[in-house]
Amino acid sequence: MKQFGLSAKERIKSKKEFDLVYSNGEFLFSSSHKFKAVLLIQRDCGICGIKAAFAVSKKLGTAVWRNRVKRLLRESFRLNKSELCSAANLKNLNLIIVFSSNSINQKHDPKLSLKDVMPEIIELLNLIRAVL
Repeated sequence: MKQFGLSAKERIKSKKEFDLVYSNGEFLFSSSHKFKAVLLIQRDCGICGIKAAFAVSKKLGTAVWRNRVKRLLRESFRLNKSELCSAANLKNLNLIIVFSSNSINQKHDPKLSLKDVMPEIIELLNLIRAVL
């Protein structure tokens, strides 16, 4: 896989996987509580790697704003996933992660940019690495 890519094999697409993560996963929050990650660690399943998804609730803003937040989350993860991938491969783990917004919305944060999102996602990735 490419170092900075985010292929279809690295994305959660099925409802079954989303249900599995939300029912058995562990919730991690960034220090400012703006973003959260739901993490499911599968050990000894024969598959090692990371699958990720990015979700934003309809209650938080218009479709344009929600899509922008998802694009920013995806880009932040894509650029910083390499260390987490190597840690998961080293320990032979399969990680399933759903990143989502927690306390941001269009009313309070109308102009969200990558420099606002990136530090929060890096912090969440470091928390995930610490949990491993």
